[in-house]
Amino acid sequence: MDFVSIVNFLLIAGVIQGFGFNLVTLFVKKKLDKTIIFLNLTVLAITLNNLQRWLIDNGYTSDLFLLKNLLVPWYLFILPMFYAFTIYFVRVQDKVNNFIKPTLVLFILEMVIRLCLISYVYYEVPDRDTTIIHNFTLIENTFNLLYSLFFFGNACLLIFRRHYLLDNILPYDDLNWIKWIIRLGVITIGFWAIAVAIQLLTDNDGAYKYLNLSSSILLYWLGYQGFYKYNVVRDRISLRGSIKSNRVEISPRDYTKTSVHKEDFYNQKHQEDFNKIKDYIIKNKLYLDPLLSMESLASDLGMSKSYFSKLINSYSEYNFSDYINSLRVAQAKKFLSNNEFSEYTIVAIGLECGFNSKSTFYSAFKKFTSETPTSYRDQF
Repeated sequence: MDFVSIVNFLLIAGVIQGFGFNLVTLFVKKKLDKTIIFLNLTVLAITLNNLQRWLIDNGYTSDLFLLKNLLVPWYLFILPMFYAFTIYFVRVQDKVNNFIKPTLVLFILEMVIRLCLISYVYYEVPDRDTTIIHNFTLIENTFNLLYSLFFFGNACLLIFRRHYLLDNILPYDDLNWIKWIIRLGVITIGFWAIAVAIQLLTDNDGAYKYLNLSSSILLYWLGYQGFYKYNVVRDRISLRGSIKSNRVEISPRDYTKTSVHKEDFYNQKHQEDFNKIKDYIIKNKLYLDPLLSMESLASDLGMSKSYFSKLINSYSEYNFSDYINSLRVAQAKKFLSNNEFSEYTIVAIGLECGFNSKSTFYSAFKKFTSETPTSYRDQF
């Protein structure tokens, strides 16, 4: 299989994946909001553009003059829609403009011009020479590249530079996945710029193969990561609100049982000091902080690290890390056993309960319950 065949295969595979993504997200149980709508429109624009490219490259075009020359600039929507998705994802839509209306106007204008040129060539130009249509396509590609760079630049500035606008999202997502999408976008736009330049200089559109390949990869990454990450962030925001309102909080009976292994250390004062630690952690929900450290807690409570550690080890039956994780698991069990949160992602629940990754959540949950979060939720 040569390079062209590989590109064509990946192109149509990406198209199928793109349409599949749109269908799946349209039929999910949760209500679609503008963030997911713009993500779907971004994926749809890439999908339609790649489908059109695949049909042309493989000779699946109509002999009708109109259809043969009617190249729809679906790619014009890709970066404006991605930019709109980004600003809604990071929750700054009230602070910046999404530019959707100007893009729609430009798309309609380009389509009208193309249709007028097709009509003119068909009825007025001898032998129906399509040179004027070809030249318009070159101009259209160049202008749309520059137009798209405007949105790409704004997305880069927002994610990499304007951190002061991201206070609403950074507590829930570090945005590294969007940064990687932008990095892939740099490669894709680079191939686009090279293809346009080669076409302008040599009238050869062969370089678009590399653009097609990179856009197919970008299509998969954007669709999967965007939908997955957004669901997690949306769930985390709702879960955090439930925790702050004390609607779902752990109670003393949710704590792991305590036992004392060092009888010589057990006395009323030590018991009171341990209760002080426990109450301080629970009341302030400090276990929800994935960066919580024994040193900071001991300092806050005016205790030495060694004394603090000895209290935890003697009165909780665990070391500090396991004790904090036991509280996190207790909080997670509250969410997993509550039907109100049955459609929330397990990853979001784990992250909001203080774990820093899906793997650490699953490992800790199984350690303290002997089952996975999924099997535990299924019981309810």
